[in-house]
Amino acid sequence: MATILKKPKPLSVNPLKTSQPVGASLAFLGLNRALPLMHGSQGCTAFAKVFLVRHFREPIPLQTTAMDQIATVMGADENVVQALATIAGKNRPAVIGLCTTGLSETQGSDIRRCVKEFRAAHPEFADVQVVPVNSTDTIGCLETGFALAVEAIIDTLVEKSAHGSVSSQQSLVGRRLKQVNVLASSLLTPSDIEAIKDWIEAFGLRPVVLPDLSDSLDGHLVAEEFTPLTVGGTPVPEIFTLGEAAATLVIGASLTRAADKLKEKTGVPDYRFDGLMGLATCDAFTQALATISGQPVPEKIERQRAQLQDAMVDTHFMTGFASVALAGDPDLIVGFAHLLVDAGAEIAVAVSPVKAPVLETLPIAAVTIGDLEDLEKAAVGSPVRLVIGNSHAAQSAERLGVPLLRAGFPQYDWVGGYTRTWVGYRGSRQALFDFANLILGQHHDIAPYCSLFWQDGPRSQESRPAAPAAGHVH
Repeated sequence: MATILKKPKPLSVNPLKTSQPVGASLAFLGLNRALPLMHGSQGCTAFAKVFLVRHFREPIPLQTTAMDQIATVMGADENVVQALATIAGKNRPAVIGLCTTGLSETQGSDIRRCVKEFRAAHPEFADVQVVPVNSTDTIGCLETGFALAVEAIIDTLVEKSAHGSVSSQQSLVGRRLKQVNVLASSLLTPSDIEAIKDWIEAFGLRPVVLPDLSDSLDGHLVAEEFTPLTVGGTPVPEIFTLGEAAATLVIGASLTRAADKLKEKTGVPDYRFDGLMGLATCDAFTQALATISGQPVPEKIERQRAQLQDAMVDTHFMTGFASVALAGDPDLIVGFAHLLVDAGAEIAVAVSPVKAPVLETLPIAAVTIGDLEDLEKAAVGSPVRLVIGNSHAAQSAERLGVPLLRAGFPQYDWVGGYTRTWVGYRGSRQALFDFANLILGQHHDIAPYCSLFWQDGPRSQESRPAAPAAGHVH
């Protein structure tokens, strides 16, 4: 059980977290023909768009209600109604994700009432789904904003099975025998989701991922010069069928509330996993798929498991007792902590921007709720060999004189970070190899020993003559 430490700081010196509106927008980018709409100033949206574009190296559709000084003071409800009408009329998206920001939340905007006003004023756009989510950036982080958006999507788009009747729910559950719902946390990269889909399909099942970033943010070349909506992702009609699946797989403790809501509305049984890194968690996920499908574990999955076991043996000299500093959102910390502790490493420092119940279950001494300054100060007095974190941690690692293993969001100084696969047997295997190689890279050649009696007697190391060349005899 980890102890949660909260240091009383009046400000964030070296910020670690990314705001909730960015996380909420990211979730909507995993839906097909969707468009996130931030209710705030133009600067809020521009800031988020810059980070998303630099991380994914893709065009990011993102809109704003463009609150100015007058709208902030006098009220910005008309901005919301007008923005929804303009987007629906011009682009005809399948979904508009209406996300609040710190500015609109401070003003006290009631976005659900704004949506009702939009529906009343524009019945011609009844086919355009609007999902409101309160995602102020004054609290939380990217992970919590992402989770709030997933919960809002389920709350808005998933119908309650026959008014909650247990018998009616049972008649709907499993109607699609091969369908498996997957609630995917923000810790998963597009390549992670692609690997999970392949994992599920190996058992003859059909995954419906919510949201599916692997299909929308993993590279698209389209004929149009510009598209105002997302290309790929989870189609809205697929979301309507979540109540007919055989089971739901929940990946990431941050989605607990969203999973509870989905189970309450549909009655579909679920299997929950804090992460999919490491041998034990991968085994549990594989066993769940075997139970759902009624099929034996495929040989290729057995082979991948054996490869991970072999990698654990190959790298244990480097990973064993290696001291690591972790920085990231709670789900990210949980995934790496289980992988590294199983491999024999020691988590000397762990820093999260927000507190989450799952952090208390970690097999490490303590987790600090803070920023990268807290990580640096804690790491100075410990033998940290490696830092794991996003691009914000690059300078911290440089000052500590240790390498950085980039993980999480954003990665603006590293091309292809979003294509990295961390989960599963293969992802865990590659993570161990990268970890071990960074540790090995810190080893330097040992200087040759020079005797105190070299030639003219004892001298300081600096004043001794250079060692003779090979083959030279005095």
